[in-house]
Amino acid sequence: MGRRRPAPSIVDPGESRKGPCPWRWPGGYVEARPARCPVCGAASCPLGGAIRLQGHGRRERQVWGPVSPDHPPEVLSVTARRYRCLGCRAVLLVVPRGVLGLRVYSAAAIGFALALWGLALATAAEVRRRAGPAKILGDSAAASWATLRRWARDVAQRRLFSDAPDPGPSASLRKRAAAVAASLAASADPTTRALPIEQRAFFGAAHAA
Repeated sequence: MGRRRPAPSIVDPGESRKGPCPWRWPGGYVEARPARCPVCGAASCPLGGAIRLQGHGRRERQVWGPVSPDHPPEVLSVTARRYRCLGCRAVLLVVPRGVLGLRVYSAAAIGFALALWGLALATAAEVRRRAGPAKILGDSAAASWATLRRWARDVAQRRLFSDAPDPGPSASLRKRAAAVAASLAASADPTTRALPIEQRAFFGAAHAA
């Protein structure tokens, strides 16, 4: 028997909801099943044939951040759905849109934090209070937030929100945060135009991930 291939994380293949929590599943296993295997390219449900991507269980994972920009940040549990390709035997881990691989914070929370810091010019401590669920902090952490700068560096290195415009090599981390946040806000649903720009960045990030 061949070795099982690693499970790639792929986003919800359906349309994300525009409700208050953008990383909730819109349906069941049928709705969440990808159209094809991302490893071998085989169609998941070929016309007239048997299902090739079959349900293979679930896995719970944590997502940090507010469920909407006017809610306090919290730690939530979301369900990642697993599928097994009968062709190449790959096991796929499918997560809702807005849940990022290898990151505990939701895309919406990160976009919101970058907008608060880069556009609203909030302090790092204020950004943490509105986007981070941790309540017990050390003395240095209470006045700063290293994760916020790390996100800005990841944006600069195209590891996060890679489609955002580049403000130039001399731009500070805060200017880079402002640039990506403005881009995310511009991509938000038109129904959010009356909201403050940091809230539009929240919704834009949820659907850009």
